[in-house]
Amino acid sequence: MTASVAWGAAPARELASAWVSLGVVLRATVASQWRQRADLAAAWCFFLVVAALFPLAVGPEPQLLQRMGPGVIWVAAVLATLGTLPRWFHDDWQDGTLEQMVLSPHPLALLMLVKVATHGALALLPLVVLSPLLAVPYGLSASALVVLVAGLLLGLPVLCLLGAVAGALVLGVRSGAVLLALLVLPLTVPLLVLGAGAVGQPPEVVAAHLSLLAAMALLAVVGLPWAVASAVRMAVEG
Repeated sequence: MTASVAWGAAPARELASAWVSLGVVLRATVASQWRQRADLAAAWCFFLVVAALFPLAVGPEPQLLQRMGPGVIWVAAVLATLGTLPRWFHDDWQDGTLEQMVLSPHPLALLMLVKVATHGALALLPLVVLSPLLAVPYGLSASALVVLVAGLLLGLPVLCLLGAVAGALVLGVRSGAVLLALLVLPLTVPLLVLGAGAVGQPPEVVAAHLSLLAAMALLAVVGLPWAVASAVRMAVEG
């Protein structure tokens, strides 16, 4: 009886320990993002300024602005995201936090998923919230705006995880930010095509594009945390 109680208590202790570790990662990531709040605000302002400049350069042509608006907003979101990626792992790598995560008895992929999800929620969700402000200069309708926001919500998690893999791979590399952009930008082409291409299309085309984005997001959440964990382990052990 005593042995069975002890056997049942062991998984409970392991589960409680895992939750504690995930909570530590979450708090540390939030604290790191708070220290970098000026960089985050600069990225959000960059997103708004870049997207808002195009209507001024093109001129007041409603049909042209409506066609190019979704693509411009998507490209501005990708570029703003790239500006935040280099710091996601750098500080933790320098102060030894990543090494502690690697040495943790809990799955490193799970810890990385929590870390990347927290970074993404704090750094990139504001871009989605700010995107409706650009509906006016581009003349986007309410239905087009809904499709645009839905596409961003589905595509940005994929961008987060791809950026996290690349960011972990370039840890300690000189000119790592440039290399990070070169690694990530070609991989964003499917996101741009599907996300921007869904806006203004018939319902069946919109559903197909968003379904593909959702499938990509699901595959990224399932598979890419393991790639992030492997890249982090190589950076720490190398």
